[in-house]
Amino acid sequence: MTRTTEGRADMHEHEELFRPWGTVTPAFWGAPALAPAAQTGPQAQIPEVLRERLAAVVAAATGGQLQDAAWMAYQLDIEIAAECGVEHLNTVHIREVRGHIAHLMDDHATALGWYLHAARLRATIQGPGHPDTEEATRRVYGLWRTVPAHDARRLGNELLAAVTDIHGSEAAVAQRTLKRLQSLD
Repeated sequence: MTRTTEGRADMHEHEELFRPWGTVTPAFWGAPALAPAAQTGPQAQIPEVLRERLAAVVAAATGGQLQDAAWMAYQLDIEIAAECGVEHLNTVHIREVRGHIAHLMDDHATALGWYLHAARLRATIQGPGHPDTEEATRRVYGLWRTVPAHDARRLGNELLAAVTDIHGSEAAVAQRTLKRLQSLD
């Protein structure tokens, strides 16, 4: 989405703004993009039981029960990682949800950490050029843009290192991050 921001020094006019997940509903997990026919490979399909449990976590968060949602997500993460392994898309999904919950709790460092971790996992599992990996790094950039100024420099350096590792220093997201970091001086 392109957004114009007049009068705000912290945003660049016509800069593309990528937001974190926004409001994740149970319908999100059943979206056509996640349907088995649109996916390839054995890991690409999200099992129905995982969808239901992720939807329950999101419902708790949406209902204002952020601590409960965080605990449910933690428990689900432990189970899924033990069952599928860390380098599996099911694990990536729950870790992105954990990042989203941390964002809702205004824990910027933790949220950014989970989103970066998920982006790195996607790069390992799906490859750095996969559209899901590229979207994951755009999401984490969008999340970072919402971080208060006192955390922006430190977290921006982490973001820059990660996106450079994943996509290279010439990638658009790396260049945007570097430019934004330089504007913080």
